Amino acid sequence: LMVWLRRTTHYLFIVVVAVNSTLLTINAGDYIFYIDWAWTSFVVFSISQSTMLVVGAIYYMLFTGVPGTATYYATIMTIYTWVAKGAWFALGYPYDFIAVPVWIPSAMLLDLSYWATRRNKHAAILIGGTLVGLSLPLFNMINLLTIRDPLEMAFKYPRPTLPPYMTPIEPQVGKFYNSPVALGAGAGAVLAVPIAALGAKLNTWTYRWMAA
Repeated sequence: LMVWLRRTTHYLFIVVVAVNSTLLTINAGDYIFYIDWAWTSFVVFSISQSTMLVVGAIYYMLFTGVPGTATYYATIMTIYTWVAKGAWFALGYPYDFIAVPVWIPSAMLLDLSYWATRRNKHAAILIGGTLVGLSLPLFNMINLLTIRDPLEMAFKYPRPTLPPYMTPIEPQVGKFYNSPVALGAGAGAVLAVPIAALGAKLNTWTYRWMAA
């Protein structure tokens, strides 16, 4: 019974933090979730999403020691964001008003790197972190290409809480100017590794706290 309770507590803990990390991602720059600035802020979007995903996903994957926990973590974030998308839709905003980031495939790559190296923590940090940073911008750009023009959405449906100085201004560049996917993937791959290492280090602090 105690083993079952401990395991259940672990997974409920993951649910709570995944939900909170979703809220933090939105609050860190809510224009990232709303597609009015999607093309012009794509590099910032890529870095914030890949680092936010990897720090929590690797923390809980190493905490449980179970490959698949990272995907579980990303799935909770995705479901929670779809709930937020549904809430805006219920308020009368169009389906494309919120773009839900694509976290799950990148988290699967993190799980795969951990599983394929026989649960090697350092491989998960180096290989998994790099794969998350490289893949997330690609998956998210594919996602954004499937929705209506973000600039059209921005001008037709401005956010009710958007201050006047944040009113979208149409950029004079194209969607792929200077390849935001490549820039986001490069920066994300570099930054996701040390952030993954931080997530792994959090386990040490957690275990010390639990033992105190």
